Amino acid sequence: MSDDSEDDDHSPPGPGHTPQPDPARAKLWLEVLAFAAIYLIWGSTYLAIRVGVRSLPPFLMAGCRFVIAGSILYAILRARGVRAPSLSEWGRAAVAGLLMLTAANGLVTWAEIHVASNLAALFIAAVPLYVALLDWLRPGGVAPKRRVWIGIGVGGAGMALLVMRDGSSGAQTSAAAIVALLLSGLCWAAGSLYSRYGAMHANPLMAAAQQMLAGGVAQLLLSLASGEPGRLSLASLSTQSLLAFAYLTLAGSLVAFTAFGWLVKASTPARLSTNAYVNPVVAVVLGWALLGEQLAPRALVGAGLIVCAVVVMTVTLPSRRRTL
Repeated sequence: MSDDSEDDDHSPPGPGHTPQPDPARAKLWLEVLAFAAIYLIWGSTYLAIRVGVRSLPPFLMAGCRFVIAGSILYAILRARGVRAPSLSEWGRAAVAGLLMLTAANGLVTWAEIHVASNLAALFIAAVPLYVALLDWLRPGGVAPKRRVWIGIGVGGAGMALLVMRDGSSGAQTSAAAIVALLLSGLCWAAGSLYSRYGAMHANPLMAAAQQMLAGGVAQLLLSLASGEPGRLSLASLSTQSLLAFAYLTLAGSLVAFTAFGWLVKASTPARLSTNAYVNPVVAVVLGWALLGEQLAPRALVGAGLIVCAVVVMTVTLPSRRRTL
């Protein structure tokens, strides 16, 4: 090879050269933005739900937010050429939507009529405990490692402290609301695993849109069955509740749930579950700063145990190699 050809091989790009984007770098930034959405936005949705249910019926509010957000996302994706889901994909998306949105989110929304937003967030922080157990019990599942069992035990102790009530709590810690929150975490864990391992639409954003539509429609049917529309008084709607509904629809559903749907396929379950110890911190701080919510010392200890349990279960320290 001549010297001239070598010079050509190493010559700098010309003025008209356009640098090619790095797919790995772009994916990394997408992950950072998606995690920021589920960390911060979802952490704030507990407060928004608490404000929203002050004058909006819970299932009607939840159903409308997901149907609106799902419809917007679905229309955008179809306009961009994403293929329409098949009937079987709609069926599988409906199962995930019923578990994560109709059951899990619906129960949280109803429970926040009776419990403070910070307490609701702390109960949901235990979702990784449910995920570890359900992932083991599913067909082909793997038994949890020792540190996961330790995390489950510590988290269980924290949950017990949260469940314990004192006489001064009154309706703020109603037994029915606590049961609803416990079931909510279990349903969310089951829906997350089903969404991850089930044969959903190849485009994860379309799968998220389907889940929002299916889950939202089911919540609206629950609202109709329970007579919520008949009890709704337009004159009693507060501006704060309407703003909370708008925030839940656009930020909590359209942005954050879409980000979660993408991360289910793009990231790992361990990384995805880290939101369980970020969301409660955001919720507790916002509930204290904006709503004046307080936590009893016993509840704070329980919260600390749950967060520690999730950290033990999800954070893997690099192994040290002995140098000779």
